[in-house]
Amino acid sequence: MSDISIRYQTGAPQNLEKRFAARAAEMLPSEIRSLFAVASRPEIVSLAGGMPNLSALPMEMIAGVVKELILTNGSEALQYGSGQGHPKLREQICDVMALEGIRANPDDVVITTGSQQALDLISRIFIDPGDVVLVEAPSYVGALGTFRQYQASVVHVEMDNDGLVPDSLRAAIKSVRATGRKIKFLYLIPNYQNPTGVCLPADRRTEILSICREEEIFVVEDNPYGLLGFDKPSPNAMRAEDSENVIYLGSFSKTIAPGLRVGWALVPQSLKDKLVISSESSILCPSNFTQLTISSYLADQPWRDQIASFCELYKVRRDAMLESLEQHFPAEATWTKPGGGFYVWVNLPAEIDTKALMPKAIVAKVAYVPGSAFYADGLGSWAMRLSYCHPTPERIREGVKALGGVIKQEMGRRGTALT
Repeated sequence: MSDISIRYQTGAPQNLEKRFAARAAEMLPSEIRSLFAVASRPEIVSLAGGMPNLSALPMEMIAGVVKELILTNGSEALQYGSGQGHPKLREQICDVMALEGIRANPDDVVITTGSQQALDLISRIFIDPGDVVLVEAPSYVGALGTFRQYQASVVHVEMDNDGLVPDSLRAAIKSVRATGRKIKFLYLIPNYQNPTGVCLPADRRTEILSICREEEIFVVEDNPYGLLGFDKPSPNAMRAEDSENVIYLGSFSKTIAPGLRVGWALVPQSLKDKLVISSESSILCPSNFTQLTISSYLADQPWRDQIASFCELYKVRRDAMLESLEQHFPAEATWTKPGGGFYVWVNLPAEIDTKALMPKAIVAKVAYVPGSAFYADGLGSWAMRLSYCHPTPERIREGVKALGGVIKQEMGRRGTALT
């Protein structure tokens, strides 16, 4: 009997899920990833994905950086490297973070495969099944998926138009501890938050840091958008105010290019060794090639000017979205007015289920992310995240107009049904 027929007869193992570890049950697909197959169709205006717009990135310049790197230092760029990351890039990352008030030692920087890997490593180090992670309400879907896979209990903390509410944080801590559960850290995105776009003001940052120090809770500050402010600079990073209780996550995905997959964690010295060991066990070392590409770019190119050009590009798109929402969405809807980043958060009347509405939006050739994707507890059905970073202003206007029509039609239908 041939090998082919043996393979055909054997087939896949039966009842494979019975062999999985318990945590595999928490490995669920992201609602955003599930949308991509539809949202990527050319006739659909995608207001869903948070993909950086690389039209402002000079590709010839990037090609030149890569060519020069390979010709002059290819033997190092294509070799294994340090588990902590390349020393020169760690120094340059400290210079980047200095723009937001952070004074850091390169030895406290651990380079990762995007900041998403840093979030995974931190979760692996800290979370036992049943431990509590405090997050904003709503919060980044990628973080929620990571915490779920490590079997954490996610507790959302109220936000308003100025970000996380300190009094609600105090209440959440008190409520969780009354049940005897352990709180491992507070995860938040203070600058132009994903998914709401709001920016946490400086006085709230100080108050939140004080609460977490008093309660002995680490703060995980995720900051991919901090340099993408349109109207004014964002406040200093929370890590600038507290070097011992803040774990800072950064990324070049939004300010250079996501395909290079270079991020980092700036951690208290006591945590650094565990983070490096954890990273080495999963990837051995981050890519020398992409690290040295970033390093060469930072050393030889006007990267601050490039970030400024991204900010201008995104500001024009943000303005197009806000103007279109004002023109085409129902008066009952409210939305955030971000000063930077990629996203607008829209709240609709409670009777509108944005997940159930999605098929009608697709028929109207527009896609978004339902608000429930950004909650671990099933809330958010009345909301949606709209992304303005990738489409042209014209396509944004077209998509918002179409979506506004779908929402108005649904509200009218429900109003008729209620009467």
